[in-house]
Amino acid sequence: MSDLINKWYRNHALLYKVLLFLSTTFLIVYLFPKSGKFRYDFDKGKPWQSESLLAPFDFAIKKSAEEIREEQIEASSKSPVYFDIDTSVKSSVLNEYSERFRTSFPDSVLKENPQLYRIGEVAINEIYGFGVLDEDYEYADTKNVILLDQQTQHAETQFSKLTKIDGFRSIVESHLETHDVSDFDTTFISIFFNIIRPNLSLNTSFTQNALNERLNEISEVRGSIERGTLIISKGEIVEGNKYDVLKSLEAEYESQLWDESNYNLIVFAYALLVALALLMLLLFLRKYRIEVFLDNTKVTFIFFNILLMILLTTLVIKYNSQYVYVVPLCILPLVLKAFFDARLGLFAHVLTVLLLGFIVPNSYEYMFLQIIAGIVTILTVSELYKRANLFISVGQITLIYIIAYFAFFVIQEGDITNLNPTTFGLFVLCGLATLFVQPLIYIYEKLFGLVSDVSLLELSDTNTKLLKELSNKAPGTFHHSLNVANLAEASANEIGANAMLIRVGALYHDIGKMKNPTYFTENQATGINPHDELSSRESTRIIIDHVLDGIEIAKKNNLPDRVIDFIRTHHGTSLVYYFYRKEKDLNSETKDSDFRYPGPQPFSKETAILMMCDSVEAASKSLKEPTTTKIDKFVESIVTKQMEDGQFLNANITFKEIQSIKKVLKSKLANIFHLRIEYPE
Repeated sequence: MSDLINKWYRNHALLYKVLLFLSTTFLIVYLFPKSGKFRYDFDKGKPWQSESLLAPFDFAIKKSAEEIREEQIEASSKSPVYFDIDTSVKSSVLNEYSERFRTSFPDSVLKENPQLYRIGEVAINEIYGFGVLDEDYEYADTKNVILLDQQTQHAETQFSKLTKIDGFRSIVESHLETHDVSDFDTTFISIFFNIIRPNLSLNTSFTQNALNERLNEISEVRGSIERGTLIISKGEIVEGNKYDVLKSLEAEYESQLWDESNYNLIVFAYALLVALALLMLLLFLRKYRIEVFLDNTKVTFIFFNILLMILLTTLVIKYNSQYVYVVPLCILPLVLKAFFDARLGLFAHVLTVLLLGFIVPNSYEYMFLQIIAGIVTILTVSELYKRANLFISVGQITLIYIIAYFAFFVIQEGDITNLNPTTFGLFVLCGLATLFVQPLIYIYEKLFGLVSDVSLLELSDTNTKLLKELSNKAPGTFHHSLNVANLAEASANEIGANAMLIRVGALYHDIGKMKNPTYFTENQATGINPHDELSSRESTRIIIDHVLDGIEIAKKNNLPDRVIDFIRTHHGTSLVYYFYRKEKDLNSETKDSDFRYPGPQPFSKETAILMMCDSVEAASKSLKEPTTTKIDKFVESIVTKQMEDGQFLNANITFKEIQSIKKVLKSKLANIFHLRIEYPE
């Protein structure tokens, strides 16, 4: 049992990667749509490039959306409108008319015009011929209308035969004009205005049910294709009925849910492809980015971002696939470049696009656009901490999207008459969403403990709280750190290391000296050395403890681990030589291990550079009457001693790079001491 536990402990990092790999594969396959995938790509008006296609099964030819829309419009126009009629209103209006008529006309007028009463009565009968509407309805005059009296059909007519609420005036005036009594218009209009009431109201329920019945009768298909029927031959133009048949077959594939008979097999096939893509990523990390591969947090971070992009894309596709280009996929290479490097960012981006090719419409067009955009992202975005650079790069990315999409559209359609400008708006939205990368990087730094150039730039500001405290408590150490930062940055630029990271590491590498600043020579302004009162072992402990104190201070101030690494390793396992020799003179059996820093040794180019620069800068203060020759020998001796001591064995730095660093250090020190090149006499 103990052997099993020990084996598990030794291989826990690898086991974690296996679990991460399997879980990510499962989640990606789970996110994929559970439908079939049509294996052929085709465009309307273009030749069929694949082999002759036979119907793989029986399927119906689906009508286009435009055809269905036209049939729906026609069905809606033929569907009747139902109105409820109140038959008692007409008799009530006639009674009121009789009363108001007698009071409105004197007997003398009635004797001269005995037909007046009858004219009004006829007008009322015409007004209520089919009824008066309770409000204005926007129906065509030829619209079929059915009148219901207590849920039973009372009459059937056309909408034009119904009287609108204000339509009585024209009817009354027409009757008066016909009988040549138009002089009484005002009186009749006044009477009718007070007595005419609507008796028709729309029956929404019956009308909607009738419309639904007609819409349900519309068939979404127009014929069928039997299995084995030749659909299209190679080289034929995809147009007309053949295009409709191919679209129907494609829709049939994509609408078929995975059934029990093939579900497991299809899931297994998808899992194989996804696993293959993720395996390529792990192999890339293992071969070219071993420091990332060995860090489970960083591997988790990369897998998480890939999964996040796939999740966002699948959600958009499920909502509306037309908005697939709104997803800011270029955030992925931006984030990975900010935390790692451009090559890793592009590699992960391409793999993500390949995975998304399974689920997006027009997969070739999508993959081409996204890969090109990813390349542009990697090539154009530099110094992400500069806001102007990000805005300019996002503008370039958006422009590339628009140009590439326009070219694809012209190739597929042959003209630009049907080009939808809304799509360009989606690319602009995608560009704006890409700007979210700045706050996203900050969130990732807090969640995963990573460091980007943006944070390094903030930490390199000498006005930060910690560096101001260092300059106040240990001004000599602060000045030393600035000099080391300049030397290290120049050396890093020479060999292509991370100059921003090493500058920050150099600024903070000696913050542990704030605890006992006077025990370090650069802070001894009075000439009094406190070590004179201590034993060699006590002095050594104080000197070595500045590394541990620095780590403690750094953690309290939430410095990133990558910066703390410089504090840990800037002395490696080197020997505190002065106090060791002093103790050795007193006791010949003194062990050098008691006078060595606890380490670890530098494990990257950056930490190795800092060790060289720190030692050279500190020791350069002891040079008397420096010359170019002295400086050259001085630098050579210090760096060579570190190499002989095995301090750089764990750092992936070459002899050629060390030689380049030594040249930089010699040149910089010569400039610091204002030396001229010594010419032979």
